[in-house]
Amino acid sequence: MIILKLGGSLIHSAKRIIKDLIEYTSSTGETILIVPGGSIFADTVRKVNPSQEAAHWMAILAMEQYGYYLADGTDAKRIDNLKIPGSGTYVLLPYNLLKSNDELSHTWDVTSDTIAAWVAFKLRARYIKVTDVDGIYLKGALQNELKAEELIGIKTCVDAELPDFLMKNNMNCEIINGNCPGRVVNALKGNITGTLIKG
Repeated sequence: MIILKLGGSLIHSAKRIIKDLIEYTSSTGETILIVPGGSIFADTVRKVNPSQEAAHWMAILAMEQYGYYLADGTDAKRIDNLKIPGSGTYVLLPYNLLKSNDELSHTWDVTSDTIAAWVAFKLRARYIKVTDVDGIYLKGALQNELKAEELIGIKTCVDAELPDFLMKNNMNCEIINGNCPGRVVNALKGNITGTLIKG
């Protein structure tokens, strides 16, 4: 089982990535659960500036909207729970799941990054974040590997809560640039070009 957070920044290349994932799971018999980012739908939530409580659930509904977009016209199967029925590529629609398992803080520090990590924790699965950058940069240099504690209080391509969550639960996160064709599939095979965050 692999949890793959598919960033909203990749909305224009997401269908290509999903096609690659489906081909990969079809040929290997593995299971990938895609956790969608919020994309342009979450940007709208930020613009209207609701209360933190309302923003939390509105942003999760934004993830759900992006999830419907990701599954539309692809063979990825939509699912709204963590009872994965078998191998293949699935897209999580997270609203009902998180409403019934309300364990995360209701703040913008917790975005789809930490939500995807939470899903990976629940399923004891590998966690890959696919985004539009090559990984974590510190002092202008791309980091191939670093400890989550090094990211505390630093603004990077992951949300503010993720480093704490990874440390608390002894988890890792791999960051891969989805705009580079072949890089995601290579990462699935263990050939990571990006940043490994060690929790």
